[in-house]
Amino acid sequence: MICSITASLGSYSHNYFFQFTLNSIQLQDSIFCAFMFFMKKRYYKVRKKPDNEKKILITPDADMELDSVFSKIGVPEKKTFSPDAFQLKSIDAIKNSDCLVSAPTGSGKTWIAEQAAHGVIFSNSPDSPSNSKVWYATPLKALTNSIYAQFAETFGKGNVGILTGDTKENADAAIVIGTTEILRNQLYDAMHTGEDMNCDLVILDEAHYLGDVDRGVVWEEILIYLPVRIPLLMLSATIGNPYHISGWLESIRGKKCHVIQENRRPVPLFPLFFHPSGTLQPLLKNAHQPGKKALLHKKTLEFLKDPDPPEISLPGRLPRFSDIMRVLKHFDLLPAIFFLKSRSDCDQAIRLCNTRLISSQPERKAALAKRMEELVSVTPHLAHHIQREQVEQTGAASHHSGQLPAWKVVVETLMSEGLLDAMFATSTVAAGVNFPARSVVILNSDRFNGTDFLPLTASEFQQMTGRAGRRGMDNIGFAILLPGKFMDLEHASRMVSAPPVDVQSQIRIDFSMVLNLLLSHSPEKIRGLLKKSFASYMLNRGKQGKYARKMYGHELEYLWEDFIAHLDFLQEEGFVTENGTLTEDGIWASKLRIDAPLMVAHCLREGLLPQSDPILLAAIMSSFVNEKEFDDESMLKQVLPRLLTREFLDLRKGLRPFAGKLILKGFDAPNLYLQPAATIFSWAQDEPWENVVKRSVFAEGDLARLILRTAENLRQLAGLTQKFPEIAKNSEEAIALILKEPVVTFFKEQ
Repeated sequence: MICSITASLGSYSHNYFFQFTLNSIQLQDSIFCAFMFFMKKRYYKVRKKPDNEKKILITPDADMELDSVFSKIGVPEKKTFSPDAFQLKSIDAIKNSDCLVSAPTGSGKTWIAEQAAHGVIFSNSPDSPSNSKVWYATPLKALTNSIYAQFAETFGKGNVGILTGDTKENADAAIVIGTTEILRNQLYDAMHTGEDMNCDLVILDEAHYLGDVDRGVVWEEILIYLPVRIPLLMLSATIGNPYHISGWLESIRGKKCHVIQENRRPVPLFPLFFHPSGTLQPLLKNAHQPGKKALLHKKTLEFLKDPDPPEISLPGRLPRFSDIMRVLKHFDLLPAIFFLKSRSDCDQAIRLCNTRLISSQPERKAALAKRMEELVSVTPHLAHHIQREQVEQTGAASHHSGQLPAWKVVVETLMSEGLLDAMFATSTVAAGVNFPARSVVILNSDRFNGTDFLPLTASEFQQMTGRAGRRGMDNIGFAILLPGKFMDLEHASRMVSAPPVDVQSQIRIDFSMVLNLLLSHSPEKIRGLLKKSFASYMLNRGKQGKYARKMYGHELEYLWEDFIAHLDFLQEEGFVTENGTLTEDGIWASKLRIDAPLMVAHCLREGLLPQSDPILLAAIMSSFVNEKEFDDESMLKQVLPRLLTREFLDLRKGLRPFAGKLILKGFDAPNLYLQPAATIFSWAQDEPWENVVKRSVFAEGDLARLILRTAENLRQLAGLTQKFPEIAKNSEEAIALILKEPVVTFFKEQ
């Protein structure tokens, strides 16, 4: 009997789904079921083939408990829009006070911003704008572009402007959409001139960025410097301590700050576990019971307790996403956003998809190809993008920071218009950009923060799952967890219902801040400003203030000591007088709102920057904004333009003593590398983009970001027309040489 069964199995060993008949083999039902369970467990783990041909078997199936959940899948009935209670409360609150709105992603916070802006700019007449102004600040250029497009459609292009580091359009419009850094800089200018800022409402989107380690200081400065008369509307989905923030704002602004909280998701979320066999199971046993502690479902626990659990992919490899998408398609769970660990994983993922899903929908495939052609026709580079064919043939795309901004816009547009089945993205896409899906699929329970891989926080997890379920398009959304080496199911399950993390102060001192504050404040007045910080407010908040006391001292003494250290150095270098006012050099140096203002200021004073060659100037300035490390010894052995090499080595030699002073005093002095300078030199000389990318070590997106940031720095130099007219003129020319397609692409209106 055993031989017969073995022979039968052997004859079917080449199939994906092994089958056999019992014809002449008569086994009792109980014995047969036990045998089948044993064989299924072995076969859905790895089909027995030679090591280099092993294949994971994934068959669409679902736990019976999910029948009632899947029955809710569908599109809700079209209804006339009726604002939720929290939206109306928010609109009412902002009329007479500040307001902090904390509500889930997709719940309609942008509608609140639109209504608040409308109430300001059409305060006199519903038909014609008044002279009032609105500033809408976001942390991301992509989000700024998205909000600009939405507001331009709502209010008309003539009433909306945009200000980012690389885009300036209609800056005097009634509504300006821009990045927080530009708003902060405008507040610096207003304090310096003593003029009241021309603004009647400030909207801060993604307000949890107040706690961002790198950029939170900008948000905190805005909140400290903003004139009290200007109402403040803050929007966020993930703030754990909104009442601390509102209490702080009330203490420094002397006016009420209402907190409007909404915890209900507009589209309910159901978490699932994707078993390696292809069977969908409930992740939690009480996922549908709001307010109850999340506990793993017994079948998920069985998987965790299995000493030899089945695997969804071979070690060190990504799963076959075509099989996973086939399961999701079977249960109508597409489109989906897959969150992966790295850029390379995202690009590899679309190569693991096949053409079957999109080919089974010929009309949709044709619509995708047509829309793709419309979007990429703006530039030959996009038209011949390496991933274009993959997207059109699979209905799936990757999205990450290593891609050109213009290509990411193409992917975002296709996803938001429902033309893709899947998008493979890093977790950075969870913040800000609005293209939700029916499902999100999470493969890792940790996230790279730029230095280390750390477990996802509740806020990060909820940012990701916030994309699951499209308001007006889905009755229910799904968060699907895949098992794997980097997935801690127990940690991820806790994050489903965990409260958002508390926002902590990230205020810190840098030379640009000190120079700009000294334009309008004495050191003692600056000390008063620092006492208005969120850190100062949190110091005496018991356990909640532990972080602030550790970082800044019990009386902000650490923060003040840091300010004094920066002030002393500026005085030693002749940027500030002994009595704390700016010298002539300090005044123009304050306009350098860049990462390394003193290094660049020293170059200007010593004549170390190219005076009459815009190509060289662009190349040299790129070294100041570069964030990567390189081996310049090997670069110097390559055949490079002698002019560039000589200019770069002279600059580095001339800067060495000043950089040494900075380091000796405990300040950062960025290393300058030749690699980015050589790359920008080639690009500014009109070498084809493909050749520049190929010869550099930068991914397209990284190189585009280097170019855009270089252009931002050059704009700062271009503003020094009175003190350095030649440098200013060359900076303008250098900007024009590097801001061109495909780095900057002007999409045609479709």
